[in-house]
Amino acid sequence: MRHRISRQSPYAPDALFGLVGDVLRYPEFVPWVRSLRTWNARTEPNGADWLDAEVQVAFGPVGERFSTRVRRDPALRRIDVELISGPFRRLRNRWDFVPEDGGTRIDFDIDFEFRSRLLEGLLAGNFDRAAGRLLTCFEDRARALFGDPGKT
Repeated sequence: MRHRISRQSPYAPDALFGLVGDVLRYPEFVPWVRSLRTWNARTEPNGADWLDAEVQVAFGPVGERFSTRVRRDPALRRIDVELISGPFRRLRNRWDFVPEDGGTRIDFDIDFEFRSRLLEGLLAGNFDRAAGRLLTCFEDRARALFGDPGKT
């Protein structure tokens, strides 16, 4: 299942890149992330960095744990995430933060497939809404950290 969302944000691309790239903070503002730990952090000569992250999520009574490899490239303002292990057959997502009109165009692309057809069927109908909610979590966090750009 693949889904793409583009949204405009009044905040600077580097600020949003930093917010989304700070994966250890996700349990503070993404309601379904119950815990998160990272390991294997390393930096490339070009300044991009990698880390592995294990996330425990819960949606009502259903909980899962999965691990991903996160690559953060500040020069491109891009974050790529790939599956290491978990309930997915495939999981990849990409965040791009593009300077535009005094703010940022956020492009979020996610492609995944669950190992379980039952789980896939249960979540497929709600996935558009869940992806939108995820972006709303980040928008709300940006407002909390950087202030409301509409207020002067």
